[in-house]
Amino acid sequence: MEITDLKIRKMMTEGRLRAIVSITLDQMLAVHDIKVVQGDARLFVAMPSRKDEAGIFRDIVHPISGQARQYLENQILAAYQEQLALMQAEAEAGGAENAEAAPAAEL
Repeated sequence: MEITDLKIRKMMTEGRLRAIVSITLDQMLAVHDIKVVQGDARLFVAMPSRKDEAGIFRDIVHPISGQARQYLENQILAAYQEQLALMQAEAEAGGAENAEAAPAAEL
C-alpha cells in the first residue's frame, strides 16, 4: 500500500482538531475526512468515523495492522508539519512586507 496523493483540506488553530486530510491509496482508493488531532501528549491521526445508534463513534475506514497505521500516521503528520511550516513562513514574510511598507515614524 502506498499513499499516492495526500491533500490537507483544512487547517485549524482553535480547539484540538488541527487539520482535515484526504489521501489516495495506490491511485485506486480515496479516503476523506481523516483528522489530525492534538492529544494530551502528541498529535495523532483519527480515521473517518460516524456515530452509531448508541452514540459511540466507530471508524468507517481503518488500517488493519499496526505497521499500516504507523505508515499512514507518519505520512499524514509529515505533510501536516510541512503545511504548518509553509503557513508560518508565509505569515512571517507577510509581516516583513507590512513592516517595510509602513511609513517610518518621525522623530
